[in-house]
Amino acid sequence: MILSYVTCKDEEEAKNISKTLLEKKLIACANYFPIKSMYRWEGKVNDGKEIVLLLKTLEEKFEEIKKEIKKIHSYDNPCIIQLDVKQANEEFLEWIKKEIK
Repeated sequence: MILSYVTCKDEEEAKNISKTLLEKKLIACANYFPIKSMYRWEGKVNDGKEIVLLLKTLEEKFEEIKKEIKKIHSYDNPCIIQLDVKQANEEFLEWIKKEIK
C-alpha cells in the first residue's frame, strides 16, 4: 500500500482529481484538507493556500495515477509524491485491494 501526496489549487480541483481516480479504480480513498504553503516558483517566493490530497492505493497504480493527474491538474508542475506505507491493518489493506481491482 502507498499514499500519494498531491497539492491542489482549491477544493474543487481536489474533488475533481479524487473523483476521476476513484472512477478509474486507481485509488480506493481520498482525503483532502486545506494547508498553507510557501514555495519558490519562477524566481519568486510565494505564500498561499492549497488543498492537499492523500490518496490511498497500491504501488503498481502510481505511474497511472501520475499520468491521470498530470492530464487534469491546473499546475504546470504538480506535486505528486509516493509515500510508502510500511504497515496497515489487514482488513483495511484488503479493502483497498478490493476497491481498485
